[in-house]
Order: sequence, then C-alpha cells, then structure tokens
Amino acid sequence: MTIKQRYQQVFDYFQQHSPSPETELIYDNPYQLLVAVILSAQCTDKRVNQTTPAIFEKYPGPQQLAGSDFDELFPLIRSISYPNNKTKHLIGMAKMLMEDCRGQVPMTVEELIRLPGVGRKTANVITSVIDQQPNMAVDTHVFRVSARLGLTKNAKTPLQTEQQLIKHIPKELIHKAHHWLILHGRYICLARNPKCDECGLRSICIYYNTVISRYGITTGKRNNGSA
Repeated sequence: MTIKQRYQQVFDYFQQHSPSPETELIYDNPYQLLVAVILSAQCTDKRVNQTTPAIFEKYPGPQQLAGSDFDELFPLIRSISYPNNKTKHLIGMAKMLMEDCRGQVPMTVEELIRLPGVGRKTANVITSVIDQQPNMAVDTHVFRVSARLGLTKNAKTPLQTEQQLIKHIPKELIHKAHHWLILHGRYICLARNPKCDECGLRSICIYYNTVISRYGITTGKRNNGSA
C-alpha cells in the first residue's frame, strides 16, 4: 500500500463516519476558545468545560480579564492542571490582546504565539477551528494515532508529525483531520488499552498488524502503547 492509498482510506473512513467533526470545547467566540485552549493543556476538555462558564461570566471579554489579578482569577481555575501558570498566562494574554491587538484575537500563527500561554499547538487550534486555516495541531492523540496508522514515519517531535501530515492531507481537509485524529485517539485508539476490536481502520493500521495481531495481544487488558 502506498502512502497516498493509506491516507485516502483514512479520509474515506472518517468522511463516512464523522463528516463534520468539531472540537469538544464549548465556546461562543474566539476569545472564549483561546481561554479554553490555554486551559486545556494537560487537562481534559470535560474539566475545562466545567470551569470556563464561571470565567466567562466574570470576564466576558479580554478587557475584563486584563483588569483581573492573580488572587481573583486563581480560585476559578484551581481545579485545572497547572493553575498557577495558567492564571498568569490568561491575565498576560488578555493584557497583550488589549495593548497590542485592540482586544481582538489575531488569526495568524505568528501573532498568536507571541501571546503568553500560547504555543504552536494552541495557535494551530485557534486558526484551524475559527478560520479553518490548513494548520495541524499535534497533541498526544494526533502524535500517537498518526504513527500507529502509518500516516507518519519516524516522527520524533510534534513538529515533525505536523510537517508529515500536512504534506499528504489536502488543505481543505486539514481542519477536519485535526479533529478526526484527536477524537479517534480519545475514544478508540487509546494510549494504554486501544479498542482495536471497535476500530474500522485496523485492517490498515500498522500498530495493529505488527504488534496486536502478531503477538496475540488482547486489547483492553494490558498496556499496549504509550501516550
């Protein structure tokens, strides 16, 4: 199977089973999504969605958030992972939006990564979700799933994974592919106990055919992968 054929089978499967994938973060505007994505680092979307309503009620926009201080904001996100750093990042991000961006969330990766708490992955998420730009955010799910399916080869870093994926994915599908791979990794291709029996892609999955099948491993009962 060529790499082009492998990608096409993956596209065909997801187009049929998940034609309109979306982020599971709840937001109403770019500012809210930016706050949610910053909070989501090393944290579940479920926990973030439980936390953000109180933040958005008290700080409906960057102007209000920029006027906050650590002691006011911290109690609202103390249940989130790394709350100290994220509190500082959110306030710093809001201040920079007000001072340098007229209160608007920029829509280029280069501008976004200047904001506190925003790295390349976060910038790719924002531009992809809000503006459907052909940017591929690589988290642990994307990194793991793309390698197991054979969409990437010998990729050692998120950037290498990103570069290999966007080389083969049509621009108009990149914003969808981001969600396809994340959701597949979140619910089917789990790190430790992948649900291979439920996976419609196992026939082309390199991990399944070289590890699971070859060694007779029963998925769901032992550690079969890494995050």
